[in-house]
Amino acid sequence: MTDIFSGAREGLRPLSLTERPDDFVNVAEVVPEARFDIRYFGADNFVGAPIDGYEAPICYLTRPAAQALAQVAAEAARRELELLVFDGYRPARAVTHFARWAAEPSDQRTKALYYPDIEKADLFAQGYLAARSGHSRGSTVDLTLLEPHSGRELDMSTPFDLFGPASWTDCDHVSRVQRANRELLAGLMGAAGFVGFHMEWWHFTLADEPFPDTYFD
Repeated sequence: MTDIFSGAREGLRPLSLTERPDDFVNVAEVVPEARFDIRYFGADNFVGAPIDGYEAPICYLTRPAAQALAQVAAEAARRELELLVFDGYRPARAVTHFARWAAEPSDQRTKALYYPDIEKADLFAQGYLAARSGHSRGSTVDLTLLEPHSGRELDMSTPFDLFGPASWTDCDHVSRVQRANRELLAGLMGAAGFVGFHMEWWHFTLADEPFPDTYFD
C-alpha cells in the first residue's frame, strides 16, 4: 500500500491527497507487540491473488482505532497472549477487486478453503461481500489471538475469511473451548470500544470511529 489516499463522502467526488492523512497511522508503530499477516498483500486469501491497493504488508488504521488496539494488546499480554492482525484499512479499490473476482464464476480455485458451502455468485447477496467496506473508513480491523511462545492461533473453529455460518459469532456448532476463545477476543475488543460483526468472529470496528461516512482509497 502506498501513502497515497483519496477520501470520498457519499455523493461527493473523491478528494485526492498526495500524502497519508495524519489521522492514519502504521499500526506496527503504535502496537509494536502485535504480529501481522496481511493476507491481501499476497495470494493467501479468498481471491487467490494479491489484492489491488495492497502494495506493502502494512496495516494502517485511524489513530483512535490504533490507540484502542494498543489497549487490547496490553490486556492480551496480561493473559500471555498476542494479537495477530490480518487486515485494517482497506482501499476502496480493493473492494472493487473483490467485486471483479466475484463476477468471474469460472474461477473457483479457492472455493474449498473459503466458501465451501456457498455459491460464489451469492457472496454479495448473502452479505459476505459488500460494494462498500467499513474497512475503507480506516477504523475496522480483522484479527485473532495467538500464544506467543508457540505462535499458534487460538482455536476459533474456522480460519480467517471463511465465508459461511460457521464463522458467525453465534454459531452453535463450535466446541466449548472455541466459543470461549471467541468470547475472549470479543470481550477484549469490546472493552476497548470496538463492536463486532455477527457474520465474522474476527471483524471489529471502533464504535466511535472518526470517519463514519468517509471511504478512502
